[in-house]
Amino acid sequence: MENEKICALARAVIDIEAQTISQLSDRIGQEFVNACHYLHNCDGRIVVIGVGKSGHISKKIAATLASTGSPAFFIHPSEAKHGDIGMITRNDVILALSYSGESEEITSILPFIKRLAIPLIAMTGKPNSTLAKAATIHLDVSVEKEACPLGLAPTSSTTAALVMGDAIAMTLLEMRGFTKNDFALSHPGGTLGRRLLLMVNEIMHQRDQIPRVFMDASLKEALVEMTHKKLGMTTVVNESGELAGIFTDGDVRRALDKVSDIQRAQVHEVMTQNPKTIPDNILAAEALNIMESHKITSLVVINQAKKPVGIIHIHDILRAGVV
Repeated sequence: MENEKICALARAVIDIEAQTISQLSDRIGQEFVNACHYLHNCDGRIVVIGVGKSGHISKKIAATLASTGSPAFFIHPSEAKHGDIGMITRNDVILALSYSGESEEITSILPFIKRLAIPLIAMTGKPNSTLAKAATIHLDVSVEKEACPLGLAPTSSTTAALVMGDAIAMTLLEMRGFTKNDFALSHPGGTLGRRLLLMVNEIMHQRDQIPRVFMDASLKEALVEMTHKKLGMTTVVNESGELAGIFTDGDVRRALDKVSDIQRAQVHEVMTQNPKTIPDNILAAEALNIMESHKITSLVVINQAKKPVGIIHIHDILRAGVV
């Protein structure tokens, strides 16, 4: 097959599915609103069911709902008939996906759903199907045609169901007032979770790890402290232990030009005064932003008494996986 024809086929699939999504927007109305209210007011969990390709889409929808503030889980309807149906309670709401609306695995458990009077939201492409008629609310996800050249493989239809599921999840997110911090709490292992949860005091160098010299220390003493603590800098404190400045690798180079007698010079003569500092109760991501905006590689963490309580280096943040 020629390259041009391959690209033409791919574009045709994308165009068909894009058109399908565009048409889906016209079906957002009162039924969608009612469905969202049922799901928002659910005292239990949202149980998403589907079989075949719809089953795969159902799993993704359940995962999206659960991670955005709407407790949800997926049950395979075949497994439901063999005991897993006991996981469903009267306080739950069921979201069932079946394009034909006639999937035997789903229709066979409709009597159980009816008996417990559990709200049933059906997502089908056939408004007159068994599932659609049995549903408390029916959401139309019908498509004009599949993107499959044979018209057989679920393509446009699964895309429509997936997009409708995302529309539900994102609407519920707003209705619940779900925030970035809420999202981070449900994604503690991900980069976003670390960006929104990891605090400076969790990864900073503390106590004996903090490089520290007094203002009257010699440059040699400051260099020894810098070398020993391996952070490329040292804090400089006054007699009360308050931060007076910092002495960095860059200050060492500048001192060679500035000081006439390097052997007698004291660190306060060449230190950087009024360095950038941060409290320990800010996010590591915020500390990284400060470093990047000021083109520095470390920050001194101070307490309310202006005494150094930690040092955070850009490498600490990178190792923590914040970016």
